[in-house]
Amino acid sequence: MQPRLQVKPRPITQRNTIRVLVDAGTETFDMPPSSIVRSVRDCASCELRPLRMFCNLGSEALAKFESVGVELKLAKGAKLFYEGGSSSGVFIICTGQVKLSCTSKEGKTMILKIAMAGDVLGLGAVISGSPFEVTAETLEPAEIKFIARTDFLSFIQKHGEASLHAAKALSEEYKAVFFDARRLALSGSAAGKLAALLLDWGRTASCGRPDMRFTMALTHEELSNLIGSSRETVTRTLGRFKREKLIQIRGSTILVLSPAGLAHLSE
Repeated sequence: MQPRLQVKPRPITQRNTIRVLVDAGTETFDMPPSSIVRSVRDCASCELRPLRMFCNLGSEALAKFESVGVELKLAKGAKLFYEGGSSSGVFIICTGQVKLSCTSKEGKTMILKIAMAGDVLGLGAVISGSPFEVTAETLEPAEIKFIARTDFLSFIQKHGEASLHAAKALSEEYKAVFFDARRLALSGSAAGKLAALLLDWGRTASCGRPDMRFTMALTHEELSNLIGSSRETVTRTLGRFKREKLIQIRGSTILVLSPAGLAHLSE
């Protein structure tokens, strides 16, 4: 049975948000006023599903997957969940990019990862019953599928295929954390760190296709935060990569022209 939705605007500091209440549980989260909420019924027709890890399910599991959760069409800047907040459910990115960050006691924010289409957010927290470890914010208009914690746990308990896919997703998350730590600790230069990051994003966005093209939704300042460098260094290094024909930049779109060249720099 599809969860019933109540969409209620509420005033908070500086702008309104919309609170979505899922009757199937006590899960709540906030979205900008431009968000659209509707039932998810088109997973089977998604042309990208075969390229994704978690939602590439067989017919029986996919039919059940389609019957749970809601789809959210979110504007840029929507907060999916907050660091330390209750793990209300999982968020599966259908389209768009989501910034994952954490904040120190002194108020300094660090960007940890840019999640892309196919990523499942909040999976570890939901399975373990612990609070969310990070804050998740959309970097561009995005379509997100939200499944409440009780519904998600019931789903993976009843469908072994989905449970296996969840385990694989957690494994990939662990490998990504290891990769990021290795990149920051062992790459000797800002150019090496930036090359590794662009190459990783290009591979993720391509979903196995040869065209490694993605939208750069971060500012140069945010990129510098991600690789532990300065904005000036990031701007200078991107210009160098462009001159050396390692990448092509058109507006906010980056095309990786030489994966081998970026890989050599990142070693």
